[in-house]
Amino acid sequence: MRNGTSEKQAPEIVDAEPQVTMSMREVVPMAEIRDFFDRSFTMLAEVIERQELTIVAPAHAMYRGAPGETADVEVGFRTEPTADPEGLVMLGRLPGGRVARAVHVGNYERLSESWERLRAWVDDEGLVPTDEFWEVYLTEPTPDADPDDMRTELNWLLGD
Repeated sequence: MRNGTSEKQAPEIVDAEPQVTMSMREVVPMAEIRDFFDRSFTMLAEVIERQELTIVAPAHAMYRGAPGETADVEVGFRTEPTADPEGLVMLGRLPGGRVARAVHVGNYERLSESWERLRAWVDDEGLVPTDEFWEVYLTEPTPDADPDDMRTELNWLLGD
């Protein structure tokens, strides 16, 4: 079944290594989040080219706290070598530790449903989620891509 939440993959617990990233972070009104992503990834691409860096992992978006009317979001890439801060581009991080992980298959409009399923699984397992969670965009969006084929890794940092 391919309807934006198809191909359900069971969540799992993984040990994530901390990662230094090249990022941009803002508290953004949810109505403007798409513009923030577009603006940030454009600026990040310019810095990557100028600093002659290599992207070594897919794009990500790290959230701190549950999005509501606004979201505290950091978007970026891992690069080699590590980027130098420049303008609004900073050194960011993806945290290490125990992480609940699942993969969302389908368009971005249905991501919240997959996050809700992951949160329910975390609760059912008696795990304690923190307020840090992130998406890794395993499939790069392109104008001719089928939204139902998009794959997004969901990661939720767990507490003790």
